[in-house]
Amino acid sequence: MNGPESQHQLIDAQAASSRRDFLRGTLAAAGAMAAMGAIPALGAESKSTPTPTPPPRISRKYKVGVIGLGHRGNWVAKYFKQHGGFEIAACCDYFPEDADKFGETYGIAKNRRFSGLGGYKKVIESDVDIVAAETPPYFLPEHVKAAVAAGKHVYMAKPVAVDVPGCTTVRDAAREASARKQQFMVDFQAPTDPVLIEMRRNIGDGCLGRIAYICTYGIAGQWPEPTREMAKPERLRKSLWLFDRVLGADACAQFDVHAIDLAVWVLGRAPAEAMGLADIKRPNPVLDGIDVLQTVARFDDGLVWTHQHQSLKNNCDLTGSGGLVCKIMGDAASALMPYTGKAYIRGGPKHGGGTVENTYAAGVERNVWRYYQYLTEGVYANETVDRAVNTQLAAILFREAGRRGGRLTMDELLKENKKLEYDFTGFNI
Repeated sequence: MNGPESQHQLIDAQAASSRRDFLRGTLAAAGAMAAMGAIPALGAESKSTPTPTPPPRISRKYKVGVIGLGHRGNWVAKYFKQHGGFEIAACCDYFPEDADKFGETYGIAKNRRFSGLGGYKKVIESDVDIVAAETPPYFLPEHVKAAVAAGKHVYMAKPVAVDVPGCTTVRDAAREASARKQQFMVDFQAPTDPVLIEMRRNIGDGCLGRIAYICTYGIAGQWPEPTREMAKPERLRKSLWLFDRVLGADACAQFDVHAIDLAVWVLGRAPAEAMGLADIKRPNPVLDGIDVLQTVARFDDGLVWTHQHQSLKNNCDLTGSGGLVCKIMGDAASALMPYTGKAYIRGGPKHGGGTVENTYAAGVERNVWRYYQYLTEGVYANETVDRAVNTQLAAILFREAGRRGGRLTMDELLKENKKLEYDFTGFNI
C-alpha cells in the first residue's frame, strides 16, 4: 500500500520567458552512463492527458493479473473490476492465504493463485494481458521489467523504485513497452483532478508571474511498525514495511511522493541539488526509516524548493489537505495545490481554484478509464513514466541529502548509482 492510502486512505514554472523544455540527466548503469529520459515540457503533458470523461464504450475485455494483494492491490482491483472492460484472471501475494482470499473475492481459479517471492513470475507466464504491479516499491522494477519482456501491458503503483538503479529499470522498461506497443501507466492520482489540471494550465500560461520559490509538504501520522520478535516475512503484511528504508523507499520518498510529483508535474523538471537534515524521533523505533526531514533544493537556474516531511503521532495537519501540499509562489500571485482540499490561485490575472475531492478513489478510477481508452485506441506514449521516474529521483535526492546531513547534487546521486539490497534469508521463494 503506497502513499496516502497507507494512512488509512489519508485523503488528504518558471514563467514562459524562462521556461525550459526539458531536464536532461544521466544515470550510471552497468558501469556506464545511460541517457536519462527528458521530462515533457511544461504544458505538454496536459495536451496528451484528456480531461476525465465517463468510461469509454466496452469493446473487449482484458485479463489482469494482480501482483501484491495488500490494501493497495485490493483497492486497484476493485476499480478494474467495476469498469467492465477487465477481468481479474490471476493473482500473487507472498502469503498463500492472502492469494486465496483475493482469489475467492474475484472468482480466480485456484491454479491461478500464486505465492512466494517468485510467484510473480507465474502470473506473468500466464495468459493475462495486463500486469498490475502493487507490491512494496522495492519489488516493482524487477516485476515490471519481467512483465514488459513477456509482452504484457503494465499498470504500476508508485513510488516506482527505492533507488537510482530501480528508476533506470522502470524507465527502460517503459521505453521498451512503447517500442513494442505495450501500455505502461504509473498510477498517480492528483494529476487527473480537473481543478489541478486547470491550475497547472494557468500556471503554464504565466498567471503567477515569475516563479520565486516552491514549498512542498508531506505531513503524515506515525506508521505502524513490526515488533522486534516478529519474523521478517511478516513485515510484508499490513504496511509494516513503510518505515523500512529498503523495502519502502523511506518516508519522504514514499508518502511525500504525491506532493513532490505535483511540483515536478507543474515545473516539468527536477532539482539539480539539495541540502538536508533528517532524524528518527518516534519512540522505540524498530526499523530504520526516518520520520523528520527538512530539505532545501535548488534548480540549475537558481529556483529554490523547500520540502518538509514528518511521520509522527502529533496530530499535525495542513488545513484539511491530508498533509500533501505543493505551494508555488510567483512574484505576482501564488498557488496552493493539495492532494485533497481547497486549491487556489490568488493574485495575478487569473484567480480561482476549487476543491480537490476524493482524490485517491476518483484518481484511480480515472486512471483505469484512461488506461482502457489508451489500450483500445492503441496509444503507447506511456507519458506518465518519465515524470514518475524524475519525481522519484527528486524524492531520493531529498532522502539522501537528509540522511547524509549535507549537500548532494543530482549528478552525484546518479553517478553513485547505489542499489539498495534487502536480506531475504528466511523467506519462501
